[in-house]
Amino acid sequence: MERTAPSRLDLFLGFAKIGLLGFGGVAPWARHIIVEERRWLDEREYASILGIGQVLPGPNTVNSAIIIGDRFHGTMGSTAAFLGIFCMPLLVLIGIALVYDRIADLPAVGVAIGAGAAAAAGLVIGTALKMARRLKFDVAAIAVGLAAFVSVGLLHVPMVWAIAVLGPISIAAV
Repeated sequence: MERTAPSRLDLFLGFAKIGLLGFGGVAPWARHIIVEERRWLDEREYASILGIGQVLPGPNTVNSAIIIGDRFHGTMGSTAAFLGIFCMPLLVLIGIALVYDRIADLPAVGVAIGAGAAAAAGLVIGTALKMARRLKFDVAAIAVGLAAFVSVGLLHVPMVWAIAVLGPISIAAV
């Protein structure tokens, strides 16, 4: 795959597009735009950066944007990516909040919000499956993934504790 190193303006516009399209969550759009459309990173690089973004405090895609921006243009690239991912959603959110304030009591609005939540959950699951399909897994990776799923998803262990235990195990298994 041929790679294209983005300019700072490209970073800003690419992440602005991600932020604008990311209703219900930006993760599916982030992966699509960064890996498939713009080809700034390959699948493995993106998964690695997203993994780092997930263990840092704050929104994982924003953390990833900052890391990607830094990778290509240092502090200025991080700033461009950060501003890009937030500018359009902030403007849209202000507009929606103004409209929602006037229509929140309508029954159809509650139904629409429930439907949007279901669609967002589907996007998260679909993105995870799409990412997993292209990665090569070994027994250790599968074991750590299952342990994370069981501990956090089924046993409701706080994610901080799961990361504290499974992170070093995962690193040691490499």
